[in-house]
Amino acid sequence: MNVGLLSHPAEEVAPKLLGSVLTCETPEGTVGIVITETEAYSGTADPASHAYRGRTPRNAVMFGPAGHLYVYRSHGLHWCANVVTGTEGLASAVLIRAGRVIEGEDLARERRGEKVESPRLARGPGNFCQALGVTAEHNGAGLLTGGPVLLSEGEPVSDALIRTGPRVGVSKAHDWQHRFFLAGDPTVSAYRLSPRARPSAGA
Repeated sequence: MNVGLLSHPAEEVAPKLLGSVLTCETPEGTVGIVITETEAYSGTADPASHAYRGRTPRNAVMFGPAGHLYVYRSHGLHWCANVVTGTEGLASAVLIRAGRVIEGEDLARERRGEKVESPRLARGPGNFCQALGVTAEHNGAGLLTGGPVLLSEGEPVSDALIRTGPRVGVSKAHDWQHRFFLAGDPTVSAYRLSPRARPSAGA
C-alpha cells in the first residue's frame, strides 16, 4: 500500500480499500483482517463527519496527512477505526465497518467471545476494532510505516463485487451513497436507518 492511493477524497478511496488488510500487533499477538465494508466521511461539506464544524483536538488526525489511523469512541462504548485520506489540511477519512479475520482468529475470538461465529468476529466498526485490538493508543498511528498497525494490499477485488449504499446509523446525510461493501460477503454488517434520520441533499 502506498500513500498515493490514499491521497484522494474519502469517497474515492473507500471502495479501493475493499480487499485490503489491516494488521495489528499487540503483546497478546497479531490479528489481520481483510476489509469488506467501508464508509466515506469528508470534512466541512459533510454534515455526518466529525470534522463538519472544523478542527478540534478530537478530530485533528482527520486533517492529515493521509495514511494515518483516526480512532474515536462511539457512544462511549466502542472504538472505531478510520483510515485518513486526501490532502493534508482538508479533513477526510474512511470508516472501516467490517472485515474477515485471516490471521489470529483465536485471539480475535478471545476478544470478542468464544461463541461468536467467524463471520461476526469483525462485523460492525466496534467489533472490527475489538477483534483487531485497536484502541485509543493507536490514534494517529502511521499505517504505512511499519508500526504496530499496518495497512497492506490484499487480493484484488473485482469491481463487479462492489456495491454502494447509504451510510449506517447516522442521522445527518445518511442517504449519501458513501457506503461500500462486497456483495454477498457474510461479514458485511446489516443496514440500519437511524431513527433520527431525515432526508438530506448531498452526494
